[in-house]
Amino acid sequence: MYLQEFLDYLELERHYSKHTLEAYARDLDQFIAYLEEEMVDDIKEVNYSLIRGWIASLLEDGVTSRTVNRKLSSLKSYFKFLRRTEVLERNPMLQHKSLKVSKNVQVPFSKEEVFQLLDAPYDVADFESSRDRLMIEMLYVTGIRREEMITLKLVDVDVAHGQIKVLGKRNKERYVPMVNSMKKHIQSYLLLREAVTREDTEEFFITAKGVKIYSSLVYRVVKSYFSKVSLKVKISPHILRHTFATHLLDEGADLNAVKELLGHASLSSTQVYTHSSMAALKGVYSDAHPRSKK
Repeated sequence: MYLQEFLDYLELERHYSKHTLEAYARDLDQFIAYLEEEMVDDIKEVNYSLIRGWIASLLEDGVTSRTVNRKLSSLKSYFKFLRRTEVLERNPMLQHKSLKVSKNVQVPFSKEEVFQLLDAPYDVADFESSRDRLMIEMLYVTGIRREEMITLKLVDVDVAHGQIKVLGKRNKERYVPMVNSMKKHIQSYLLLREAVTREDTEEFFITAKGVKIYSSLVYRVVKSYFSKVSLKVKISPHILRHTFATHLLDEGADLNAVKELLGHASLSSTQVYTHSSMAALKGVYSDAHPRSKK
């Protein structure tokens, strides 16, 4: 159903990352599997009624509206491609409107929780302990995404100049500074890394077997460590990115500067984090405004 042609277009012309391509492929494979169940074997036979049926089946299976919207975004791009290449005479997604999604404000970790974890003693001579602690520190200190950290190369980490080159979404590069305290932890980790690495492994973070780390490992490490210092229900690498942005804004950082550090394409994406920093602003307001003391 022209799926490979579409994925080739995203990779070669739009320069989408491997991670993004895999997400598109999963979404579209799921849709095509639904079409097969409905005995539809020609993409030209797809109409909006079929698409609504797929939406209904996803919701019945317990998929959240937010996730359904993401899948439909993949589908929308797919049909745009088919229309542009004249495979279809009409885009069946033209009348579609995204599902309403409730805005859940994610609660960041407190400074006390983060500091308690980062200041705790750990086995500096153990490779995995050193790596895990550094992964958590890097996520908090730089605000990089989990996938960005996984694909980080040795040459991207410049200890001498105190900065990291990050390859973000759509292969957009940015430089993120690191705090001085993290430099010594990087140097300690690199010494331990030499004992387990393979000659052809260029990734910065590796497993004890000398190969690149993976998503579930990062998630498991963050979950394991923060479960010891936090009672939050939602614990994930993304919450650390959220915490990074919130703490910077709480301390008076410029919103545009935070946008650049996070690698956001638009300011509206960064403004999500201002909801969390409002708690600190309200505290300052209550302490400082003359009318609040009445």
